[in-house]
Amino acid sequence: MTLIRKFLAIVVAASAVLALQGPAEARARGKITELGVPLQDVLLIGGVVAPGPGGKTVLWAASSGVPAHLNAIDPATGAEVARYDLPGAGGSWAVDVTPDGSVYVGGYGDGRLYRWTEQDGVRDLGRPVASENFIWTVAPGQGATVYGGTSPGGRLFGYDPATGVRDYGRLSPTHAYVRSVSTAGGKIYAGMEAPAALFEVDAASGVSKQLPLPDGFDPAGQWAYDVNAIDGYLYVRFGSASPGPMHVWDIAAGAWVDTLDAAHGLDVSAPDEQGRVYMIKSGELVRYDPRTRAVTGTGMPITGRVANSRGIGWAELGLPDYPGRSIVGMLWRGLMFRYNPQTGAKSFVQTAVRGEPIDITALSEGPDHRMYAGGFLNGGFAAIDPKTGQTQEFHTFSQSEDMVSHQGKLYVGAYPEARVYAYDPKLPWNSTEYSPSPEAGPAPNPARLFDFAADKQIRPRAMVSAGKYLAVGTMPDLGQLGGVFALWDPEKGVLKTAQRNVVKDQSIVSLAYRDGVVYGGTSIYSGQTATPPTQTEAKLFAWSVRENRLLWEMTPAPGKPAISGLTFDALGRLWGIAGGEVFAVRPLLRKVVSRVTLSDSKSAAGQLVYNLRDLTLYGTHAGSSVFSLNPLTGRHTVLREGPVHQLAVHRSGDVYFAEGPRLLRYEPQIR
Repeated sequence: MTLIRKFLAIVVAASAVLALQGPAEARARGKITELGVPLQDVLLIGGVVAPGPGGKTVLWAASSGVPAHLNAIDPATGAEVARYDLPGAGGSWAVDVTPDGSVYVGGYGDGRLYRWTEQDGVRDLGRPVASENFIWTVAPGQGATVYGGTSPGGRLFGYDPATGVRDYGRLSPTHAYVRSVSTAGGKIYAGMEAPAALFEVDAASGVSKQLPLPDGFDPAGQWAYDVNAIDGYLYVRFGSASPGPMHVWDIAAGAWVDTLDAAHGLDVSAPDEQGRVYMIKSGELVRYDPRTRAVTGTGMPITGRVANSRGIGWAELGLPDYPGRSIVGMLWRGLMFRYNPQTGAKSFVQTAVRGEPIDITALSEGPDHRMYAGGFLNGGFAAIDPKTGQTQEFHTFSQSEDMVSHQGKLYVGAYPEARVYAYDPKLPWNSTEYSPSPEAGPAPNPARLFDFAADKQIRPRAMVSAGKYLAVGTMPDLGQLGGVFALWDPEKGVLKTAQRNVVKDQSIVSLAYRDGVVYGGTSIYSGQTATPPTQTEAKLFAWSVRENRLLWEMTPAPGKPAISGLTFDALGRLWGIAGGEVFAVRPLLRKVVSRVTLSDSKSAAGQLVYNLRDLTLYGTHAGSSVFSLNPLTGRHTVLREGPVHQLAVHRSGDVYFAEGPRLLRYEPQIR
């Protein structure tokens, strides 16, 4: 059959479907079924070891959720001592205790500050700085005073229950994050995002000065991620959530005196009687003496990609092998570690911190025809049986940005560092980075293939199967603009191409493939919203796989900041969604041939898929609804209103979509 005859056959088939089903509003009717919450897990970020209810030392840990919770855990048993709601917070990096015993929590989501006391429990103190929606860090001052750092305005604040909030203002006109704060001797020490900067602020006068960085240190792309002032020294870890160099600053001498490689965050313990502190370094709990600069291993391994302490300190456990004081700490999934310096006893205990539902950030049909879901922040990974709706939840995994099936494997794009993994559903799950378990199998599955950390990328937002290649589009990290377009060759295990700024200063957030050409939709935004864009409207581009070059670019949706979804229909038209507008392009003509207005929204959110079973487009609109659209008539129908961001179509014709952590299925009436 010639191409023309194929084309005519498709047109006839499409017309026949319309004739049978009538207008789009009628044939869009179908059944919506709620499939529950496929992803649920513990995510702890901020924490501190301090007295809890009744005065007994507990591990305080903030667990992410809706709402987040402040948990008090018994370090001797791992049992829950108390659990408090943090209304308005999605989670917290910022948990610390002041000398009067108050436990403060700084939230993200709405930038609220909370205070726990024995008398009142948890009280919501509101947003300390009206312009700020994220409190990254808190640190104790005198009495019940606490200091905190924020984004997106990069502000430092203090809070005293007797006098209220003091806004110290913005420490740097070029920084948007006060990422880490610690205090000593009436001074506040604050670490900033890339390019890394460290400030000393006089708590009384508010006068600030920038401290010098270590000799030979290049701050570009580095954050002053963790700052801990302990016993006359500042422990400043530069980099990111991954292990990085920790530099030691002698406060009295005003000089950098040591460097520890491959230090983990987020905290360093209080000193022992000899001034030595404990931290995680190179995958092991170690003791460090800042006076002799000696590092002594404990033999306690703390492995995996996210091996950061969520609070570390001293507690008396009252256990036979743990006399006197022991080091205790929490890891991100609720696993507690304990070490006794006298006996060398060490153990891990899974605590009773309760898991929370995880928002779904990626959906795709897998090569085994199950639906797969990946989650936000907590991460997670689950497979859903399309026939029964039953979920198989795997061990912990990274935050997923996108998923796509290609040549028998499911490829997963992960945050941060724009990492890409391949998962083979025929083999046992074995995430060696996130759930180390030698018994599960020798080879990692998902297997990490490549990343774009060197290109300063953070999110692999778009992926598509492109013939023999996997095409990937990314979004850059804070302070950067310009995504990477890449083609991965699975047979050779190499990148055929990896080119940044295919479209100047724009991220790549959607991809589609047809007849040897990859089409990409861009966004004017970076992978971190604090980076201001230089461009005003999104582009559509075409890339020849064979010639390995850019063919053209155009502006199909003037004034829209992002083309967040792309898909082909049965007639070979390339459809895209940009804010409240859906458009169709004839690639050979480089011309928009159809345009449908859903609303006047300029949202950067939205997805679009084409269902071959009923020849209909389905999409998510501005995070507020799911819709169907007849590509021949432009008629569209809202199927469900709600906070919908993720959507995928199964080969059966069923459409899966997510509302936060809940998964739903729409079954069209195909007559």
